[in-house]
Amino acid sequence: MKNKIDVLQDKIKKANEGGGAARIQSQHKKGKLTARERIHFLLDENSFEEIGMMVTHRSVDFGMEREKYLGDGVVTGYGNINGRLVYVFSQDFTVFGGSLSETHAEKICKIMDMAMKNGAPVIGLNDSGGARIQEGVVSLGGYADIFYRNVQASGVVPQLSAIMGPCAGGAVYSPAITDFILMVENTSYMFVTGPNVVKTVTHEEVNSEELGGASTHATKSGVTHFACSNELDAINHVKRLLSYMPQNCEEIPMQLPYTLSDENRLSLNTIMPENSNQPYDVRSVIGEVVDTDSFLEVHKDYAENIVVGFARLAGRSIGIVANQPAYLAGVLDNHASTKAARFVRFCDCFNIPLLVFEDVPGFLPGTDQEWNGIITNGAKLLYAFSEATVPRITVITRKAYGGAYDVMNSKHIGADLNYAWPTAEIAVMGAKGAAEIIFKKEITSAQHPEEKWLEKEKLYSDIFANPYRAAERGFVDEVIEPAQTRAKLIKAFKMLENKVVNTPRKKHGNIPL
Repeated sequence: MKNKIDVLQDKIKKANEGGGAARIQSQHKKGKLTARERIHFLLDENSFEEIGMMVTHRSVDFGMEREKYLGDGVVTGYGNINGRLVYVFSQDFTVFGGSLSETHAEKICKIMDMAMKNGAPVIGLNDSGGARIQEGVVSLGGYADIFYRNVQASGVVPQLSAIMGPCAGGAVYSPAITDFILMVENTSYMFVTGPNVVKTVTHEEVNSEELGGASTHATKSGVTHFACSNELDAINHVKRLLSYMPQNCEEIPMQLPYTLSDENRLSLNTIMPENSNQPYDVRSVIGEVVDTDSFLEVHKDYAENIVVGFARLAGRSIGIVANQPAYLAGVLDNHASTKAARFVRFCDCFNIPLLVFEDVPGFLPGTDQEWNGIITNGAKLLYAFSEATVPRITVITRKAYGGAYDVMNSKHIGADLNYAWPTAEIAVMGAKGAAEIIFKKEITSAQHPEEKWLEKEKLYSDIFANPYRAAERGFVDEVIEPAQTRAKLIKAFKMLENKVVNTPRKKHGNIPL
């Protein structure tokens, strides 16, 4: 028996060595952790249980049969994060550059299947050179097997992808289907075609970082939700993200203990500028309303005219969507619409209530917006809110103009409660433009057109640029003092916690993609 145990221990030792000491050292020199080190920092101490440690590839071409490593370039298994079950795979760049083989893919598929059966999140730690070219179409089939499971798991269990190194070609589509992508600055990149192919086809000179680095995808493409300073930062972001989510679509997020005290926030009464055209940072409003230091912004550097993220309100997990007057006056455009729509749909998938702070002057005009599909992109956000069955509350802080008023979780598309501050302006358009249209003849024929215009602008403003017409119609449930916002929201979300919506029977809707 001792000999057999010795054989086992030797195999375990070899598996833990990955591609060997030299390659591990090379990984460390690049500022990167190994696959097993990443799992060590991600999971609770001594909670990881590995599955598939002894797996090796089956390839016999190009001399591959003479080079085999236990685990075949990916570490898979399950463990706990803050006591909660998760499934994880961590690609090992020290073994064939983390390339995906048939067996490598089978290991990932196995833990994804287990995650769906047992209702727990899947976390992928990606660090791979792509498909293992020595295996040809077999490795491509492995990718497709993973993609299929990503889609089946979508909306069933949370899926998080942390890009810790290269992720190129077909490999990028698995993270793209998952719920959140995190990248590490300077050591990770994502692209469908690399710099060499780009140069050959389009003659553009670009390096990997410029083409698909963390900063590029966090600001330009919106592919990644978080650009992290290092791998430990990324791992901590994963942990914090999970804390706002339930284990699966059948559960609700865990509520932290919270003792109510005086929930009024007098500072909110003075937070709004006197001039309605003057910008302010909506994050200051969010910070005063939610639990202290609980706001985790998502997609912070992309489409900055809208702010989305998770927070807690009296210990309860909520998702926040807020127009940002400090950037492009808070207008809705193509990128802001798709960014917010994606976030709304995630929250609805996993029973996370939605809170909307509205201050929107409308949709951004221009040929660039129209030619790039603002009609269908704006409709995505409209669709996402209309489709959502979680508790939904809107607070109109200032402007709510035109079609954007409808889109931003208005009463008409199913919001449960709509509050407005006294500073709210709810109308088809701004008073200046409205006066020019309604009173055009009077203004042009007046002896002093500018004075007449100002007079009519004030008239329109007095009638419509306030929350009371909407409140009279019931489109706004209550006009509240800003200082009362937090207390009102805590009670409202408590009241809505057992909300049930019976939707029409259908396979699924057809969102305007």
